Amino acid sequence: MRILVVEDYAPLAQSICGTLRENGYAADHVADGEEALAFGQTGNYDAVVLDLMLPKLDGLSVLSKLRAQGIDTPVLILTARDGVRDRVQGLDEGAYDYLVKPFALAELLARLRALIRRRYNTARNTVQIGDLVVDSSARKVTRAGQLVHLSAREFALLEYLASRKGQVVTRAEIWDHVYDFASEPSSNVVDVYIGYLRKKIDHGQASRLLHTRRGQGYLLGEDE
Repeated sequence: MRILVVEDYAPLAQSICGTLRENGYAADHVADGEEALAFGQTGNYDAVVLDLMLPKLDGLSVLSKLRAQGIDTPVLILTARDGVRDRVQGLDEGAYDYLVKPFALAELLARLRALIRRRYNTARNTVQIGDLVVDSSARKVTRAGQLVHLSAREFALLEYLASRKGQVVTRAEIWDHVYDFASEPSSNVVDVYIGYLRKKIDHGQASRLLHTRRGQGYLLGEDE
């Protein structure tokens, strides 16, 4: 999944983005409110981690403007403000969750997983398609009870396809949600990683789960 991190304190931003990328997320970082608004307006993010005390435009104003434009991307407010009034104001402006500094990165990841489940109407961290099980919390994949070994990028791609199970997902959507701006752009990188996934989850199996819809995109689901 693709996360926008809005934080003006560089060491913390680097720590958050590094942790997200280590856990298979694509992470883009901006350091002021005007950039946050511009990036958030694209609507390409699965969640936003938003600090409140920002240069140029404060976090609450960013959030308010995004919601006024009908952009419903889940927002997790990350701030040193811990008063009830501050939390209430943030939630009333449209934040989905609120985490007070200092915090544990493990808790941040857990809260982001919860936001993403909410966005994709998934009640649990585990998604099952036939005999394929994708566990986002444990970052584990099994097929027919056997562990499937995936790289971080392969897992990120499979996790996104699993969140959209039964739906055709375009190459552009995959690029937007799985690869961040630090990635090396390539015309066929999505096709290459789809090929890697297909070999690992479908090769030698009685049925295929990863399907190509020519001219449309890819679908993760049981045979029709």
